[in-house]
Amino acid sequence: MKRIVLFFLVLSNVLCYAQNKVKPAETTQKLATTMYLIDNFYVDSTDMPKLTGEAITAMLKSLDPHSAYIAAKDVQKANEELVGSFEGIGVTFQILRDTILVVSAVPGGPSEKVGIMAGDRIVTIDGEDAFGKKVNNEYVTKHLRGKKGTTVVLGIKRGDDKELIDFEVVRDKIPLNSINTYFMVDKKIGYIKLDKFAQQSVEEFTKALNDLKKQGMQSLIFDLRGNSGGYLQTAFGMGNEFLGSKKMVVFTEGLKSPKQVFETDNDGDFREGRLVVLIDEGSASASEIVSGAVQDWDRGVLIGRRSFGKGLVQRPFNLPDGSQIRLTTARYYTPTGRCIQRSYEKGSEDYFKEMTKRLEHGEYYHADSIKLADSLKYYTLTSHRTVYGGGGIMPDIFMPVDTTYSSKLFTDLIRKNVFNAYCIDFVLANRETIQHEYPEFEKYNKKFKVDDDMIGEFKKVAEKKDVKWNDEQFERSKDWIKLRIKAIIAQDVWNIDKFYQVVMKNDKMIEQAVKILNSKKEYEKILGK
Repeated sequence: MKRIVLFFLVLSNVLCYAQNKVKPAETTQKLATTMYLIDNFYVDSTDMPKLTGEAITAMLKSLDPHSAYIAAKDVQKANEELVGSFEGIGVTFQILRDTILVVSAVPGGPSEKVGIMAGDRIVTIDGEDAFGKKVNNEYVTKHLRGKKGTTVVLGIKRGDDKELIDFEVVRDKIPLNSINTYFMVDKKIGYIKLDKFAQQSVEEFTKALNDLKKQGMQSLIFDLRGNSGGYLQTAFGMGNEFLGSKKMVVFTEGLKSPKQVFETDNDGDFREGRLVVLIDEGSASASEIVSGAVQDWDRGVLIGRRSFGKGLVQRPFNLPDGSQIRLTTARYYTPTGRCIQRSYEKGSEDYFKEMTKRLEHGEYYHADSIKLADSLKYYTLTSHRTVYGGGGIMPDIFMPVDTTYSSKLFTDLIRKNVFNAYCIDFVLANRETIQHEYPEFEKYNKKFKVDDDMIGEFKKVAEKKDVKWNDEQFERSKDWIKLRIKAIIAQDVWNIDKFYQVVMKNDKMIEQAVKILNSKKEYEKILGK
């Protein structure tokens, strides 16, 4: 510990000398001395690494809501999703009654290569039982993930077979796709849903776009709802896909970070064609960069609700023990100069209650509940339409939260995981029948019906999970309950993107987007053309 403190003192002096703005005795030396005194004179034993982490966390929290400290053990996990890959056996799974159930094997991944299939249950791992109360997400991650090239032996229970089948799986690099799904909504309109802005997102987007173009796509719905962001460079790359050359996508600036402008080149793959971008209160950071640029250049129509309002740039700094600080160094601004970041003057706790406040103020249901000051007015760069700053991106067309299916019963069914529990058992019992009757998903999507017998069994599962069934509420939510059951079955039989294709039928925002894209007059009127 004394060597750590000495390092801290030397580093502190160097930094203070370099900045020539703070006095070491009043700042960094003071902190290091405090840590030394606690370690050497405090009445009880202390966990100094933990205490140091907590001190750093408290300091960062006082700066802004998004600067953060990440412990060394969590750095790899924190980076995995944005890097776009991890190393493991390549399955998606669910824990069903204390057993690991394979929902799907990643195409081309290690598990699929050796023959592991959806519906298989992993009963042993390297000869040890892998079921019971000890099995949770952390257990599965610890035992199935590992370095590329290492081997794990899985004992698989398949169907009604009494004997386990042993599979030797060599771990490999597994991609984490950032595009949840893409498909043709009709003969001319394509749909792409982006989950996050990861390292490979632009490459994934280009592949999806080219595939849709081959199917006849002329217009695009780009869904950024619930997308909390990711890499700035990826957001710039995505904006580059939509805008003409030499157009600003975003600029960043901070007190100690000079203004940096991100301007497009000639490589965009969808610079023409009608475009609708879907956003909501879960769309943040990189999502707001892209939607803000699209709006400022009058490139497409934004539909949804006001975005989150995160416009702070975090830069990672590695600490000596492998931990990391993500420090806010600048702010994002849209091409018109709008600051994306909303206020956090009242502190982080108040800041993160913003979504609850929006709900209480009625913002999710009524566009006129949002009060916008004239001082926050900006004008788009081609049509000179009025847009507003002050935090978040306001859509061109407001869409309230759809409450037509809402009920306490529906909420409880989701909260207590009834849908997944029922659908997993249904697919286990009926997978071969479904695949025989519906060899193609398109036929399933058109013809499959959730009948009264299925609802009867679904109700029994709900009651076992202590959900109080209410017939009146069921009637209100019936269409959505049936659609969700059908969607999850499709996901379990095929893959995750089929879930979205099923639920799209009741998606009011997509319905509105299709209506606008199919009307040149309406589309151009919104954009002031």
